[in-house]
Amino acid sequence: MMSQDVQLVMLGSGRPDLEEVLRRMEYQYRDKARGWVGFSVRTAHRITAGADVLLMPSRFEPCGLNQLYAMMYGTVPVVHAVGGLTDSCFGKLEYKESWEGLQRRGMTQDLSWDNAAENYEEVLVAAKYQW
Repeated sequence: MMSQDVQLVMLGSGRPDLEEVLRRMEYQYRDKARGWVGFSVRTAHRITAGADVLLMPSRFEPCGLNQLYAMMYGTVPVVHAVGGLTDSCFGKLEYKESWEGLQRRGMTQDLSWDNAAENYEEVLVAAKYQW
């Protein structure tokens, strides 16, 4: 990936071996990679708001907020099809021209708790009358 015309910014902490990989990537690809070992909500939001794509390769994610923040900022989330990531992210990029459409659809979604509660209530009512 680093041989392509990309810039990569990563933020996180946890496994020491992956933290070391992050440090090595930053050293090896000084003009293309930056990493922050640790976590800061403010920095996470700034990185997300300034990115074109948010990669979320989670193997398990009951809900997640990062993909919602990304869509709000016009950053396209690319997620692993699990849990709440599947529920909250939809749309496939078929043509390069549709990139802006993906950004706009994400930014115009109603991701409020009021909307989520209404949808949840509709599911419960429908389930009640199926018995």
